[in-house]
Amino acid sequence: MRPVLEIGGTHVTAALADPATASVTRRVRRPLDARGTAEQILGAVVRCAGELDAPAGQAWGVAVPGPFDHAEGIARFRGVGKFDDLYGVDVRAALLDGIRPRPAQVVFLNDAHAFLLGEWRWGAARGHHRCVGITLGTGIGSAFAVGGDVRHDGPGVPPQGRVDLVTAGGRPLEDSVSRRAILARYGAGADGALDVSDIADRARAGERRARDVLDGAFAMLGAVLAPFLRQFDATSLVVGGAMAASWDLLRPALRAGLGDTPVTLRVAALGQDAALVGAAAHASAAH
Repeated sequence: MRPVLEIGGTHVTAALADPATASVTRRVRRPLDARGTAEQILGAVVRCAGELDAPAGQAWGVAVPGPFDHAEGIARFRGVGKFDDLYGVDVRAALLDGIRPRPAQVVFLNDAHAFLLGEWRWGAARGHHRCVGITLGTGIGSAFAVGGDVRHDGPGVPPQGRVDLVTAGGRPLEDSVSRRAILARYGAGADGALDVSDIADRARAGERRARDVLDGAFAMLGAVLAPFLRQFDATSLVVGGAMAASWDLLRPALRAGLGDTPVTLRVAALGQDAALVGAAAHASAAH
C-alpha cells in the first residue's frame, strides 16, 4: 500500500492505495479553501496527511492540479482563481517537513494524469492502448496517454496536453464548459445557492432551460474534443470529476458533439479512487 494525497479546489484526501489491486483504504477527506493563505492551505494538507498515520519511510504520491511544476514540487498557480497564494512555494519541502512520520520522498503528478492512469490500469480505459481522460469540475482537466505514458505534445495533443488552453468560438473553452460557465449561462446568482448538480436535477424534472444549458455545454465539449481524438487515434474517452455524477445527461450531449468520432465513451469506473490509484502507481514507479 502506498500513501497518497489528492489536492483539489474544495477538499484534500489522504489514503493508502495499492496500484497492484486498485484497493484504497484508510481514506481521510477534509475540506480545503483554495482561496486561503499558503499557510492555511498547506496546514490543511499536512493535517489531513497526518491523520492517515501512514507507515514511516514511505514515498508519497500527490495528485495536484496545474499550473504546477510537478517535477520540482513548486506551485505555479496564478490568475486561475485557486491556490494563488501558493505561487512559488516549494510544496514538496513543506510536505516533507510537515508530514509525520516524515516521508522518504514526495512525488507529484497532475490530477487529471493521475485520474487517467488509474482508469487505464484498473478502470474504464483498461485494455485501451491510446486513451484520453477528461475531468469536469471547477474547470477542465485532461490527459492523453499511450500505453499508460502521458503525452504532452505530438499529433492530436493540445498545447501542453491541456484541453483548457483550447479556444471555442474565440474564447477559452472553460468560458463555455466549467462550473462557473454553466452557472452563469443558467443565470444562477453569485450567492452559491445553486450548483451544477441542482441544474441537472431540474433538467431531469423536465425544465427546458436547464436541459438546454447542459446540452449546449457538453455538446460543445464533444465538438472541441473530436478532432483531437481522431488525430490522436484514441479508442477510449473516459470522463470523471464532479459533473460525471450527471452522466445520464452528460453522455448524450457529449456523444452528439463527438459525432461519428470512433471512440468508446465511458464514465470513470473507479470514481474518486481513480486519481488515488494513479498517484500510487506513479509514486511506486518513481521510487
